[in-house]
Order: sequence, then C-alpha cells, then structure tokens
Amino acid sequence: MSTAYDDEQIARANASGRTPVVFVHGLWLLPSSWDRWAAVFEEAGYAPVTPGWPDDPDTVAEAKAHPEVFADKTVGQVADHFAALIGRLDRRPCVVGHSFGGLLTQILAGRGLSAASVAIDPAPFQGVLPLPVSSLRAAAPVLGNPANIHRAVPLTYEQFRYAFANAVSEEEAKELYETFSVPAPGAPLFQAAVANFNPWSETKVDSTNPERGPLLIISGEKDHTVPWAIANASYKKQQHNEASVTEIVEMPGRGHSLTIDSGWREVADTALSFVSRFC
Repeated sequence: MSTAYDDEQIARANASGRTPVVFVHGLWLLPSSWDRWAAVFEEAGYAPVTPGWPDDPDTVAEAKAHPEVFADKTVGQVADHFAALIGRLDRRPCVVGHSFGGLLTQILAGRGLSAASVAIDPAPFQGVLPLPVSSLRAAAPVLGNPANIHRAVPLTYEQFRYAFANAVSEEEAKELYETFSVPAPGAPLFQAAVANFNPWSETKVDSTNPERGPLLIISGEKDHTVPWAIANASYKKQQHNEASVTEIVEMPGRGHSLTIDSGWREVADTALSFVSRFC
C-alpha cells in the first residue's frame, strides 16, 4: 500500500517526462537517507523517487518513538511493494539500492523492472555462499535472538559503529547514528541467513533474465556488514547474465555507511556515471 508521499513522487516523476530513478534504502535507515542523492540525480536530469518500505515513518524521531511499525516486514513483501510502485511509473526506471535495498534492487532487476541498476554493498541473495566473520558479528544484534524474527530491532551506538560507521571518525559515527539510525525488521536478516537452505527463499534473484538490464555492484573496501567476499560473489553470479553488462567497483577506505557519510558524493557520482551510460 502506497502513501501520499509515494503517490506524490510517482505523479511528479510521470509529469516530468524524465527517466525515473528509484532509490531503495536498507535496514536501519529511512527514505530520507537518500535526500542528497535525489538532489544530485535531479540536477543531472532524472526524476528521483525515494519510496519507503511499507509503513515507514516520515522521520527518524517518529521511527524511534514507534519501532513496532517495522516488525514483520519480509524481503518478498517489500520487493512486491516496490514492484507495484514501479508499475505505476510511465517509464521504466533505473533503480539504486543500498544493503538490503541492494538485494531488493537485484530482485527487481531480475523481474525485468529496471532499465539499469546499482546495488551498493548489497545483502546476499540465495546462492551467494561466503559468510565472513565480520558479517556474522554485524548481524548478531538480530540473529542472536530467534524471537527477533518478528520484532523491530534497534542498534546501539556501539553496534552501529561496527556495522555501519567503522570507517569514519568517532565524531562522525555519533552524528550518523543520531541523524539516520532507526529500528529495523529482524525478518530479512533471518531470511538471508537461511536462504541457501530454503529452496523457496524470498531472497532468490533471477540473475540470468535477459531483461535484467545493466548492473553495477559497488563495494566498500572496509565494509564489515557486506565485505568484498559477499559483493564479489554476488557479482560473479550476476556476471552469468549474457544479455546485459555486469560490473563491480570497490570504493577504497569506505564502510557500510558510504551512502550517508561525508564521502557520499563520490559514491553517488559513481552510481550516476553508470546510470547515465544506459538511461
């Protein structure tokens, strides 16, 4: 179910006649984490659309006050939500996603819904086998308690520092935590954790669909949550798509917060450069 905010953005994108770029956030963030990116892409001639996951609050303060609204959101539910929104656009969009948003980006691309896609530090899809120790530690606040599968789980500052903000200063990490961090549903992390044991996993990606379109995977060199081993394994599977370009680039010295921290513009420009080649 879309919100008035989603409806307004879709109507504005359609009225503009420009190619839409849909931004998909991941866990522990809100659509507002893309605001600066949206401005850059709009200035470049695109129509940015920054929808939320179902029931996303409007603000970080509201999210912290009512964490229960995030509970029980699954990968499949969110993918279908974004697919429905994309279906209302007059033009086939480019899609840019971060973390679990990067996984969703690849799911949507595999359904043939995007003209070009950028998956930034994407959560692993079914068939991606590496499981680095740092990823397990980053996911431990959720996976450490089986009851969290039906809960919304906030990160403490220390957990956020390790999982997101390990590659920035202490001062910046605290600012990012206060500005952006919100509770997140536990279900997607459990889905990803058991994906390779569940043939019906909602984290499945059709990487060989000839309608997938060009795909860029961006990896942060120092990312604890989605390190190079996961990003590169995703790339190698996506590379089997014979109909479309598949590329990967590593951003030196960057952690999982690379879309929101002080170096965000370099990542945004890398994504924009790729998108502009095809859209």
